[in-house]
Amino acid sequence: MSKTTLPSIRDVAALSGKTVLLRASLNVPVKGGTVTNAFRIKRALLTINYLREQGAKVVVIGHIGREPEETLQPVHVELERAVGAKWCPSVTGEAVQAAVHSLQEGEVLLLENVRQDPREKAGDDSLAKELASVADLYVNDAFAASHRSHASLTGIPQFLPSYFGFNFLHEYEELSKAMEPQHPALFILGGAKFETKLPLVAKYAKQYDTVLIGGALANDVYKARGYNVGTSLVSDIDLRSEAILTKENIVVPADVVVDGPQGRRTVAATEVTEGESILDAGPQSIEDLLPVISSARTILWNGPLGNFEHGFAEQTEALARAIAASGAYSIIGGGDTIAAVEGLGIEEHFSFMSTAGGAMLTFLETGTLPAIEAVLARSN
Repeated sequence: MSKTTLPSIRDVAALSGKTVLLRASLNVPVKGGTVTNAFRIKRALLTINYLREQGAKVVVIGHIGREPEETLQPVHVELERAVGAKWCPSVTGEAVQAAVHSLQEGEVLLLENVRQDPREKAGDDSLAKELASVADLYVNDAFAASHRSHASLTGIPQFLPSYFGFNFLHEYEELSKAMEPQHPALFILGGAKFETKLPLVAKYAKQYDTVLIGGALANDVYKARGYNVGTSLVSDIDLRSEAILTKENIVVPADVVVDGPQGRRTVAATEVTEGESILDAGPQSIEDLLPVISSARTILWNGPLGNFEHGFAEQTEALARAIAASGAYSIIGGGDTIAAVEGLGIEEHFSFMSTAGGAMLTFLETGTLPAIEAVLARSN
């Protein structure tokens, strides 16, 4: 693909005294009112600190969780500790205008979860215009959310000069490399919902030497091959007529961990019985993959090999250790994948860890995102 040069915040000659509306990626896990993983917040600090050092007044917006009533207050605690950020428990209105007006150069203000306003997810330009009204320019640093056509991502660039932050540009640069891998190249895709991932698998089967399909996605392949998948999670798709079934470089785990009437056991993928549910890849599957991992020059990985959230993490962690020990250029993404790597404390052994999950997959498939197009349309 031909890579577009994205407008960077470094392109702005004079930021001192300017009010910058910064869309950050702040959707972090929270438990008991406390942030339990600050990975995305840390990645946002590079742009925030640059803007502060340049004398800008920084207004940070973002979302958290799936429910509209969820709050960014726990994120504020982290940002207050890191950069002395102020807090406004509103998205728009007089309270926001007053809080922004009181900002001094180099100060940071965090607004409440932008999805508390229903106009955000609706992509309503009226919200975008209200948010834009408090600022001189806009910076999108939220790569992980930029596959959404929401007001704070695709709407605001209509009303303000728009740029990208350092985290966004880093994501773009690294994931662009993954689209033109050095060979031998290995792509590992886990998770669920094959109906949304089929075009991606078909594309990368042509670009990568080996594609391993794991997680619940593998169940769809087993089913299409006529294997019994018992009560396992499957997608709303029939792969029997799809070309990917006959591609020799697309592989699935040869053995699986199941749970059912016979208890938890490891069996060949062909030996699952009625009433059993496939919950993880088996150890032989990792052994089979070790030669491929050790010879790979590029490894791209998104999504766990098992039901990670419910404790089936063994083979995902084994895979993480194997990739960390390889000499490959490794790019990984997806919340559970990152959590597995961070849980093992081996982050420094990976070339790049993306803040994105769904946005990473969308970008890998299409080479762009709705929010990228929105900023480019403004700059052109």
